[in-house]
Amino acid sequence: MDGSCSDTAVRERYSAAAREVEPQLCCPVEYDPRYLEVVPPEVLERDYGCGDPSRYVRKGETVLDLGSGGGKICFIAAQIVGPEGRVIGVDSNDEMLSLSRGAAPQVGAELGYRNVEFRRGRIQDLALDLDLLDAWLREHPVRSLADLERMEEEASRLRRERPLIPDGSVDLVISNCVLNLVREEDKGRLFREIHRVLGAAGRLAISDIVSGAPVPRRLKQDPSLWSGCISGAFTQAGLLAAIDAAGFQKVAIDKREPKPFAVVEGIEFRSLTVTACKGGGDRCCCG
Repeated sequence: MDGSCSDTAVRERYSAAAREVEPQLCCPVEYDPRYLEVVPPEVLERDYGCGDPSRYVRKGETVLDLGSGGGKICFIAAQIVGPEGRVIGVDSNDEMLSLSRGAAPQVGAELGYRNVEFRRGRIQDLALDLDLLDAWLREHPVRSLADLERMEEEASRLRRERPLIPDGSVDLVISNCVLNLVREEDKGRLFREIHRVLGAAGRLAISDIVSGAPVPRRLKQDPSLWSGCISGAFTQAGLLAAIDAAGFQKVAIDKREPKPFAVVEGIEFRSLTVTACKGGGDRCCCG
């Protein structure tokens, strides 16, 4: 499946999952119940994760959640960082953003402070604010090749002058069963972008699905398997190597589920939680 087809499959499936609960996108995960009391039921019902990276969050931090979906992990993190901290969710799916943005005022009212915002962008391109680009396109529609070139120039300007997530602005990047949805040709860029937005002592904590063996191309071309967090999965070794190649240090497996999430043609797919640090100092310890 080429990149455009994988993007379409993911967008359509998660748009539908924002409207109606889809249990097949979930792995059983236990969260600290005290943090769930303020989260609206419609968000809790549409939680499509495979781990709990919120347990790596610390008080007062700026936290970035990649592929924030309905916002559940962001709302949990908001309580941990407290009013002096900040949480940013990034997602590109309009329906999921509508769900999370709609829930944010209610959660803020329950907490007595608002420290969560949801931004529209692609997690492999954290510099481009898609809302700003959309606003520009409404005034400058693309009708020709010259228009397309001007749009690309505007996108470059926005990345440079008004980045969605600026360099070194985040203490912790978390993600919950989303990185496997990024098309293969963009996965190296994804980890470089994570490295870019983290501060010098920044940390990474991601929960994702990994495969027990390389996934055959015919399975990668199945839109249902790809959008279901299966055929786009890294192998365990591949995930660790990709994080290492982006310049991270202290890359470690913190949790590995013994029971597979799925088995397809004899290949086991299971949840894994990996931590890493941008720098090598003791301050960046993820534990």
